[in-house]
Amino acid sequence: MRPIKLLALSAAALLGLAAPAAAKDTLTIYTYESFTADWGPGPKVKENFEKECDCTVEWVSAADGVALLNRLKLEGATTQADIVLGLDTNLITEAKQSGLFAPHGIDTSNETVPGGFKDDTFVPYDYGYFAVVYDSDKLTDPPKSMKELVEGDASQKIVIEDPRTSTPGLGLLLWIKAIYGDNAADAWGKLKDRVLTVTPGWSEAYGLFTRGEAPMVLSYTTSPAYHIVVDKEDRYKAASFSEGHYLQIELAGITKNGAGKPLSAKFLEFMTGPGFQDVIPETNWMFPAGKTSKPLDPAFDTLVKPTKTLMLPPDEVAKNRKAWVDEWLAAMSR
Repeated sequence: MRPIKLLALSAAALLGLAAPAAAKDTLTIYTYESFTADWGPGPKVKENFEKECDCTVEWVSAADGVALLNRLKLEGATTQADIVLGLDTNLITEAKQSGLFAPHGIDTSNETVPGGFKDDTFVPYDYGYFAVVYDSDKLTDPPKSMKELVEGDASQKIVIEDPRTSTPGLGLLLWIKAIYGDNAADAWGKLKDRVLTVTPGWSEAYGLFTRGEAPMVLSYTTSPAYHIVVDKEDRYKAASFSEGHYLQIELAGITKNGAGKPLSAKFLEFMTGPGFQDVIPETNWMFPAGKTSKPLDPAFDTLVKPTKTLMLPPDEVAKNRKAWVDEWLAAMSR
């Protein structure tokens, strides 16, 4: 009987060795390309959250924020996204109208953004102000207003992003609309001669700018901080516009697909705290919207501080976005 008993024990042991480890839960987050880039916040955010959740974060990226919403609407109820991270206040009305998002149900008392944004579906994770960033080695007299940008020397080019796919591109569209109102088409008609090219997203635009293809790019007042902190140089600067700067608040929300996963709410709660927020300033180069454990680098104190904040109501943007984009297309193609 001993040999049989030993054989049974050996078989049990072998079965134990062969049994796979329990699979970790996966959280699928749709976001934009610069967030998931090696130099973006994504890798460190993933590392920090996975230490807390004993799960796997899977990033799925699109060119930019508007492209995220376009993709989500195309996928509809079949989307694999649990969370969408990278929309902004200009898109939230349309995002809610899609019927694809669920209330987050988390405590957002850690959150502090200009205007005190609060919403039951979307949670802010950073904010910043759109700006024309220029190379001071190539442009010694930058525009001091949107009017000077629109009516300036056509030989001094700017790279901008497409409002159909990019939140910065949409931000410039709304910035001009906020300043020019019904005369926005005329402003675009003048500005188009200064536009070197229109890119799908921010990464492509800023890459062309830093490679010297144009002396200006549509970016953020915070972009020069990157060059000061990382490159140890201050040649890249943001122009201060007398009419004010358009505010962007970036947001994340839980889809109905992700609403049944405790991990989804856990991630948004994590997003409002230091494990996420400490990563934002020196990887996404925006201002943190939640609780941090360390002060901003002194480089942020040197940045342009808008004298006036511009921001159109989300409902107004949702109602008019298509018409305003069509207006832009018509003006740019003339």
